[in-house]
Amino acid sequence: MANEQKIPRFHLAFPVKELKQTLIFYRDILGCETGRSSEKWIDFNFFGHQVVAHVSPEDAGKSASNEVDGHKVPAKHFGVILEWDEWHDLVDRLNEHEQKFVIAPYIRFKGEPGEQATMFFLDPSGNALEFKAFRDENQIFAV
Repeated sequence: MANEQKIPRFHLAFPVKELKQTLIFYRDILGCETGRSSEKWIDFNFFGHQVVAHVSPEDAGKSASNEVDGHKVPAKHFGVILEWDEWHDLVDRLNEHEQKFVIAPYIRFKGEPGEQATMFFLDPSGNALEFKAFRDENQIFAV
């Protein structure tokens, strides 16, 4: 354990249109536990990180896109890097819930440094999320 690197958890606050559908999506579909909340915000345990959905309908879901690997990637997005099998399990769960994808699950940069499984989808407020997994985690920062 002495050589084990402890990775700090991040905190992210993001705007949503309303809380009811946000709660259903993050808790019931993505499997995030909830924390503190009020009528205007709710905390989620987002795969070990703290994210907070704040009601701000005028700010939710706005994002330009950039071309990456032949796809229009939302410039503003967040997500996590999962283990390879966890990523595939999430794909199955999203498909069971008939989740629509901005970019359907696929392998990006196949055979190149940084090869990864990735997918993009929107939460009920239009916020873009990306979930990815690397075959080789040593390639996360490969150039």
